[in-house]
Amino acid sequence: MLRHRIIRRARQLVIAMYAIALLGCAALVIGPYLNDRSIESNQGRALAQVVNVGSYRTTVDFQDDNGIYHSPATGLLYPTGLGEGQKVWVNYAIDDPDLVKVEGREWTLSVVPALSVAAVASAIAGLLWFAVGLIAGKSRNPEVF
Repeated sequence: MLRHRIIRRARQLVIAMYAIALLGCAALVIGPYLNDRSIESNQGRALAQVVNVGSYRTTVDFQDDNGIYHSPATGLLYPTGLGEGQKVWVNYAIDDPDLVKVEGREWTLSVVPALSVAAVASAIAGLLWFAVGLIAGKSRNPEVF
């Protein structure tokens, strides 16, 4: 009886971890979608210069429509393929100039990475589910879930 409870709890843990991973995958797509929607609802356009290309963020300097210079601390959205010193057109949210993206790039760029993470999470969850079954041995109770 205790053995079946442990197996059931282990499988519930696998399901919970898998659900959390899929929620993270959804957030990988929903976040950029909401950012793009915020930018498009009150959009400004500027020519920016790439100041720094780091492993975690790419920073730019740009001047808004009021002549104020901005260098968003959170970096640039969708910075792939940019180099330091490069000039690039950006779109930004006028009411929040720290929310800035490369012009022409959209939230749909986040779909492939999210699907990749979901595929890896599915494989790991499947392997863990199988491992719990192997560790448990051949259970006589097929309703261990």
